[in-house]
Amino acid sequence: MIDINMIRNDPEGVAAKLAKKGFVVDFSDFLHSDRERRDRIGAVEALKASRNKVSADIPGMKKEGQDVSSVFVRMKEISEQIRIMDEQLAEIDRAQNDFLSGIPNLPADDVVAGGKDKNVVVDVSGSKPTFSFTPKHHVDLVESLGMIDYTRGAKLSGNGFWMYRKDGALMEWALLSYFIETHLRDGYEFILPPHMLGSACGYTAGQFPKFKDEVYQILDREAPEGFTHFMLPTAETALVNLHRDEILDEADLPLKYFAYTPCYRKEAGSYRAEERGMIRGHQFNKIEMFQYTRPEDSENALQELVGKAAELVAGLGLHYRVSKLAAADCSAAMMKTYDIEIWIPSMNDYKEVSSASNAGDYQARRGNMKFRRKDGKSTEFVHTLNASGLATSRILPAIVEQYQQEDGSVMIPEVLRKWMGGRERIESKS
Repeated sequence: MIDINMIRNDPEGVAAKLAKKGFVVDFSDFLHSDRERRDRIGAVEALKASRNKVSADIPGMKKEGQDVSSVFVRMKEISEQIRIMDEQLAEIDRAQNDFLSGIPNLPADDVVAGGKDKNVVVDVSGSKPTFSFTPKHHVDLVESLGMIDYTRGAKLSGNGFWMYRKDGALMEWALLSYFIETHLRDGYEFILPPHMLGSACGYTAGQFPKFKDEVYQILDREAPEGFTHFMLPTAETALVNLHRDEILDEADLPLKYFAYTPCYRKEAGSYRAEERGMIRGHQFNKIEMFQYTRPEDSENALQELVGKAAELVAGLGLHYRVSKLAAADCSAAMMKTYDIEIWIPSMNDYKEVSSASNAGDYQARRGNMKFRRKDGKSTEFVHTLNASGLATSRILPAIVEQYQQEDGSVMIPEVLRKWMGGRERIESKS
């Protein structure tokens, strides 16, 4: 969540930054409640000080033979006042926390206002592929080559699911192996986290409470909200919680992790006709990169993550572009995001295969994640960053479409061949 002192000191400035994301807020009631809260804290502290002073005086009064019965009556009255005011404060604190929890992160100063139409392409790699024949859609290609079985995937789990087979399964695993090999080379620690996470993980990531209905919840009828666990929508939700409620040492930063998991998404809404196949689904594989850094290092870390994601796509020999997102197209928890977007010929469009984002201290405040400076005295909130490295469900369609041949075969990107028996192409077995 955002720093409450920013709201106290400059509510108009904070509101203006949030407006860049299309989030309209009036802090008047919140600030009135906040002043009331601080006044009550002062009053409670005064009562507690008075109670403590009288408690310290009672032994002396008894020693002098004074009647202290009236003092005990007054002490009981003060204690009751303190109890009531503490309960009122707790209620104000809950309301304040609920309000702050629903406010998105402030966009960085260099992020422009507006939505998707204001995104800016900052880099383009390679050229769009051209064909001397009529190219096929990836669904037709993978089915003719026996790589993906959509029919049986739907039979097992319903619409929005598919099943990898034969060379499709091999290519999927080759992609993951290629990504893993690259991240290990670059010094990132490999994590295999649980797929079922506690609700506190969703809160720290900034996905709860607002987006809790967008995940697959594990039903628990005895839990207050009906669930205590959920299936992770991305490994970021796990990685951002590794150091929840911890104080790290400055010397250990940055911490660099990557994780492989399937991702489980409800993907609410109807599928567009051009998104048939693997473009959108309820379960897909992804490698996620994550960093914990000092505040002054997070911008450089973001550029590193963008570069790493782009390098992976470039290594596959695919045409792609990098876009800097406008404020309203960034997710709620992020202050700045770059998308690496891959070209899908059949859609005549680019599709995101990695979002590299800087959350600043937004997630760290929600998860109480700090680091101690080398002076040993001061602590600060860390900055957290994430990027897909990469999601496969759009990479594989891009490969088969960009590398397709006139005879219906597909060339295998060179970096993947060592995991696919050294072969250069996938051909129909029929």
